[in-house]
Amino acid sequence: MKKVITYGTFDLLHKGHIRLLKRASELGDHLTVCVSTDEFNAQKGKHAYTSYEDRKYILQAIRYVDEVLPEKNWDQKISDVIDNDIDVFVMGDDWRGQFDFLKDYCEVIYLPRTEGVSSTKIKHDLGLQPKDK
Repeated sequence: MKKVITYGTFDLLHKGHIRLLKRASELGDHLTVCVSTDEFNAQKGKHAYTSYEDRKYILQAIRYVDEVLPEKNWDQKISDVIDNDIDVFVMGDDWRGQFDFLKDYCEVIYLPRTEGVSSTKIKHDLGLQPKDK
């Protein structure tokens, strides 16, 4: 079985998220999604509109997702890959090069983002976040 993993906050779920999950799932037989916890988001200076538990619940309902795990810190990726026998690590191409250190453990693929949509843009459009963030 070929196992794939991806990471994200997945706040204000939108078409771009679903496309990423669909394309990631097509790269293997099992997709694990690691979701940033509220505490980890706070450490990153981010605030998700939707709580971790609700984001996890929503992701578990998506047919492309086989497993959801908490992302608690930046440093867990290598252990996640090893502990879960991951073959492919997937991220959006806005992170290109940032996770190449994982190439010693698995294949690393950066997928193109969906044009014109992002959680940051949605938050801004709704007046939940200033434009410069």
